Amino acid sequence: MTGTAPLVLGSTSPYRRALLERLGLPFTVAAPGVDEFPRPGEPPHGLAARLAGHKAEAVARLHPEAWVIGSDQVAAVDDDVLGKPGTVEAACQQLAMCSGRVVTFYTAVRLMQGSSGHQESHVDTTRVKFRVLDDAEIVRYVERDRPLDCAGSFRSEGLGIALFERLETEDPTALVGLPLIWLCGALQRAGLDPLGGP
Repeated sequence: MTGTAPLVLGSTSPYRRALLERLGLPFTVAAPGVDEFPRPGEPPHGLAARLAGHKAEAVARLHPEAWVIGSDQVAAVDDDVLGKPGTVEAACQQLAMCSGRVVTFYTAVRLMQGSSGHQESHVDTTRVKFRVLDDAEIVRYVERDRPLDCAGSFRSEGLGIALFERLETEDPTALVGLPLIWLCGALQRAGLDPLGGP
């Protein structure tokens, strides 16, 4: 395994891009272009893992010498998957459903290199307990933070933190979209150490 191979983030998410930039490794971005619909009866953690793998595989086919990062996140209340709301009305409805409840976020990541066949996968689980929210504060939050492209209808790195009662996680970056603690270890094993020398 060589550290000279390029690194490609198989995602167009600005949140994942910003997280990966924190590691200081040069990388490019490629859109994986995969179908993200769940299969009948597929559990949320299985959906996240499958989509992360498919994204990595799709980009690795185009960049076989590169180390490719594929990632996906699925939010669920019990086994009901919460998608990205897309509209203010849908975001308010999602947050009303989450009020006083626990939302579980499954953030999956796969690091792979097509030419060598090397791959590692991980699914991080984060549980968010929401405060009991009234309609007025939900509307104020959505108007101020505009979380329309976020599963669960909030930005934990923004004002969304004010919606929580507690947060249970091993890696706070996973909630934003990419579990950097696990990824750093996987990159080190691949010869791409963020703390390595020149």
